[in-house]
Amino acid sequence: MGSPATLRRALALLAAGATALTAGTLSVPAVSATASGSLAGVHVRPASAGHISATGRTAPLPTSQCVSQIGINCYSPLQYRTAYNLDPLYKEGITGKGRTIVIVDSFGSPTIQHDLEVFDKQWGIPDTQVEVVKWGNVPPFDPTNADHTGWAGETTLDVEYAHAVAPDAHIILVETGVAETEGTTGLPEMMDAEKAIIKSGRADVISQSFGATENTFPGFDKGDFKSLTDLRYAFKEAAAHDVTVLSASGDNGATDAKENGEDLYPYKVNSWPSSDPLVTSIGGTQLSLDDAGKRTAPDKVWHDKYGAGGGGVSGVFDRPWYQAGVAGVTGNHRGTPDISMSAAVDGGAWTYESYDPTSVGWHLTGGTSEATPIFSGIVALADQLAGHRLGQLNWRLYGLNLLPQQWSGLVDVTAGDNSWDKVTGYQATKGYDLASGLGTIDGNRFVRALAGR
Repeated sequence: MGSPATLRRALALLAAGATALTAGTLSVPAVSATASGSLAGVHVRPASAGHISATGRTAPLPTSQCVSQIGINCYSPLQYRTAYNLDPLYKEGITGKGRTIVIVDSFGSPTIQHDLEVFDKQWGIPDTQVEVVKWGNVPPFDPTNADHTGWAGETTLDVEYAHAVAPDAHIILVETGVAETEGTTGLPEMMDAEKAIIKSGRADVISQSFGATENTFPGFDKGDFKSLTDLRYAFKEAAAHDVTVLSASGDNGATDAKENGEDLYPYKVNSWPSSDPLVTSIGGTQLSLDDAGKRTAPDKVWHDKYGAGGGGVSGVFDRPWYQAGVAGVTGNHRGTPDISMSAAVDGGAWTYESYDPTSVGWHLTGGTSEATPIFSGIVALADQLAGHRLGQLNWRLYGLNLLPQQWSGLVDVTAGDNSWDKVTGYQATKGYDLASGLGTIDGNRFVRALAGR
């Protein structure tokens, strides 16, 4: 490890810019969500790639048996802890204690507390009580409604893996109740919920595993981005309160879904909120681990037969100041992702789910909506170590990228690409790229570096 003092000096070089960023974003008046009617065509969707085993298993399998019996790799939270070198932090009591992770999902899951407790017992993780906040008119859960079960699967993944990484962090699950079948969008309600909980002073990091393609927002084709930018009020509130906001970069590589939520654009696009400069965009990698969680090969960009990590350049936002050093890659626009974590379905995460009585048991799930809650746990660890909220991370991340890896904890990802559905994506290369961002992390080094310790 490098000297903490040297690390702090390096980060301090960017602090003035970070202050300017916060000030600048707060100068724009916040717009209320009353304009939500103009967003009727925007389809908000959970980013998870879905289940592999539809009926559920009575017990999770080790990786070697997953390969032989299912044909894909599968990983437990304990393997991720080893792979990301988190045990040294836990041994020092860095567990997220005193910090709060806010997870926002439509509909939620009626069995989340029970499922988390089963999950914890399986892996020997201490239990926690999930605080559920229902925002708006959340309908009764219907296990025959694919929209409900899709979001319940997302909720389960988010809660279980945020908790697995930061076991002593408090988790607030915010359930919103706007159904896509009603012809309205969930984004204004989600942003209202986030703004309210930020103003309450209870959020340290917000994990968002959902997105909508920028091109689907009304006015995009005419260069009028107001329908999207009017929704940024929650992120401006987060900037004002030093709350970190994360978002999944998507599971369709360099492209993403059209308004119907199913068909993909035949060319490169990007998605919001991942593309927002006030948000840290979390991309996807594919890990190769043995049964104990030790790497058998370096991480590469997630691209298997089930999906690929989102990434590319925004069609809405100019390149933020903190990406000036990677302008040769992003051009004049905001580039995503910023950093990447495990997301491959061939390398899926075990979750326990019982919200659907026809498929109770252990499932495998992947997607950048796995990567995002994992990283939210990392932020909670860093917040605890720092003794305060770290707030907007991006200037810190790109500052750490100027340092040697043994100081920064950033691990470059140089293999793989995020091409998908006949759309040629971006290749991972040495340094920043639009497939993996700044790469991935050595958790022990990275958390210390991020916290300036």
